[in-house]
Amino acid sequence: GMKIIEYEDKYLEDVKELLVQLEEYIVSIDKDCLDQVHSDYREKMACIDLKYVNDNNGKCYLALENDKILGLIMGYIPMYDEFDYLDYKCPKRGKISELIVTSKIRGKGVGQALIEKMEQYFKSKGCEYVLVDVFAYNENAIKFYGKKGYHPRMFTNIKKIK
Repeated sequence: GMKIIEYEDKYLEDVKELLVQLEEYIVSIDKDCLDQVHSDYREKMACIDLKYVNDNNGKCYLALENDKILGLIMGYIPMYDEFDYLDYKCPKRGKISELIVTSKIRGKGVGQALIEKMEQYFKSKGCEYVLVDVFAYNENAIKFYGKKGYHPRMFTNIKKIK
């Protein structure tokens, strides 16, 4: 059956592949045509993400079945800056930076298992909230997070000016 493990370097190529899969999907649904998969994306993005997670009290978990990667989640615990307290209560929170399930097996509970694992980690670190940025055009992700009890708190508005 499926198991969830912490990231190991031997799975780096799989992580790169999943990140590219997600970014290609995001490009395909981007109505503003601003996202791209740069030629350096595969080589650089996974390493940047993993280093960030490592440097910010985070984790990367992989969902595995028969040593095949089904999906991944990355999350970290962002620091507040020294002025945040002025207008915000500053409860401790974790942030999910990536959640990807390989396109072949969506809807089989892999995303759910990964998100539960990350939420447990955040709880163990004393977090009271979890944040996740979701692309506005990614209706599947919006539905998925909604079912898990997440709701929007901020909207980023965009307008093209000539």
